[in-house]
Amino acid sequence: MSEKGIDGSVSVVTGAASGIGRAVALDLAERGSRVAVADIDPVGLAATADLLAERGHKPLARAVDVSDPARVEEFFDEAEADLGPVDTVVSAAGALATGPVADCADQVWHRVLAVNATGVFAVGRAAARRLGPRGRGCLVTVSSNAGGVPRAGMAAYAASKAAATAFTKSLGLELAPLGVRCNVVSPGSTDTPMLRAMTADTGYAPLLAGDPAAFKVGIPLGRVGTPQDVAAAVRFLVSDAARHITMHELYVDGGATLR
Repeated sequence: MSEKGIDGSVSVVTGAASGIGRAVALDLAERGSRVAVADIDPVGLAATADLLAERGHKPLARAVDVSDPARVEEFFDEAEADLGPVDTVVSAAGALATGPVADCADQVWHRVLAVNATGVFAVGRAAARRLGPRGRGCLVTVSSNAGGVPRAGMAAYAASKAAATAFTKSLGLELAPLGVRCNVVSPGSTDTPMLRAMTADTGYAPLLAGDPAAFKVGIPLGRVGTPQDVAAAVRFLVSDAARHITMHELYVDGGATLR
């Protein structure tokens, strides 16, 4: 299935070893994009590459820690050498930590910020250096609704995602005069390995119902999202259907943030 603005393009997707990143890579490839996928998890990344190959695609897959800006630049160079000039960038790599601020270890804080904020910066800068001079292309950052609504026990994660969102919108303002669009997709609770690990003891029922004691609203649509739900939102924003949309944040959370 082809889609205008995606068919024939070259896409870079980080965080592609599982969950949302994998779903985005598969979705874009199915619509005609040649994809370069990256993740710090080589086993999951290889599984994603195998899934793409099974569907007739030939991805470039590289182990990349997005918190290492030099490695990110190398990956973009490798992608362009192998697949051609990059048109679409999806920054989906993420790290999660939960717990009270008083118990948050320094190394946990630094790692979450390194992946979710510095990683988005590194990917965004690499994209800007290539897309800007060409005067075309688009970037989507996968952030979180936690970046816009306070969450007890998620301060490090929420702070890092708020930074990622603000950075992406600012980058979008810089690149708009050059014809490059930058947008944000902010999922809520999504059925990924990360969420399953976080809710291993409780299941998803408390997420749907909400928790007044933690000042947390439930999910009005009554379901946890899927990676494919988020991938569909990303697909829209990178397609020509969204050609007049930039610096936008699209919530994909079943109404959980009441916006």
